[in-house]
Amino acid sequence: MNTWERLLHTKPARRGLLMLLLVIAAALAAPLISPTSPDHLDPGARLLAPLSRSAAQPDTHHPGMLHLLGTDSVGRDTLSRLIYGSRLSLAVGFAAVLLGALIGTLLGVISGFFGGIIEAVTGWLIDVQLSFPFLLLAIFLLGALGGGKTAVICVLALATWVNYARIVRSQVLSIRNQGYVEAARAAGAGSMRIIFIHILPNTLTPLFVVASFSMAQAILTEASLSFTGLGLDPATPSWGTMLNDGRDYLLSAWWISTMPGLAIGFTVLAVLMLGEGMREVLDPKAAP
Repeated sequence: MNTWERLLHTKPARRGLLMLLLVIAAALAAPLISPTSPDHLDPGARLLAPLSRSAAQPDTHHPGMLHLLGTDSVGRDTLSRLIYGSRLSLAVGFAAVLLGALIGTLLGVISGFFGGIIEAVTGWLIDVQLSFPFLLLAIFLLGALGGGKTAVICVLALATWVNYARIVRSQVLSIRNQGYVEAARAAGAGSMRIIFIHILPNTLTPLFVVASFSMAQAILTEASLSFTGLGLDPATPSWGTMLNDGRDYLLSAWWISTMPGLAIGFTVLAVLMLGEGMREVLDPKAAP
């Protein structure tokens, strides 16, 4: 049984994968399944409760639009913004994890393989990064950069690269003196060939597990930053900005914040379950 089959036979991974695929499918099919545009304003349909209809248009016999999850304070459909918000939250999460993994893996491989001053500097950067509460650092950086999607992705990557660098560095330190690496070196292989052919492929297994948990962290952090108003543009249909929109209406219009909160929880739970299943399959020490 190969790794993929074992992963699908692991209950947490199978359930998490199905849940995550549901979110991804909704994000990809947003233009097809969304009831309306996420930016469509209907002042006459402000703060409608779930399963309510907006008022019919004058001189027509058609009933108003059905809002399955209600509307927000300016009459925007919550379900439409929720569906389109999945696109942005997943895209920012994936991009941040990819960038963080690229930076962390590169620094971890170089410091672990060459050692010396490079290893010392990388270790110092890791210690500095871990000494700061990340959320405070992110607020400071976004305040300086002015927010926006690119800035949020870079800040989230800054939060995760340390995890990859530490793991890859420890893996490289244990691999670089193995027999097959020494044989490749004796055969005349250069450092780059040894790194990319013989060392890096053997460090990928734990990186997949770290990436899954980093994805959950990125989604939560992006929502937290957008909730504070320092992340994405407030007009952007993301789950974090939706939470921010509803914080003044928690008692009178609970659905504005509750629905994106449930979406964030569902997605993070799916990613964590998938990561836990990957850990069980890829890490022999985690097997029961």
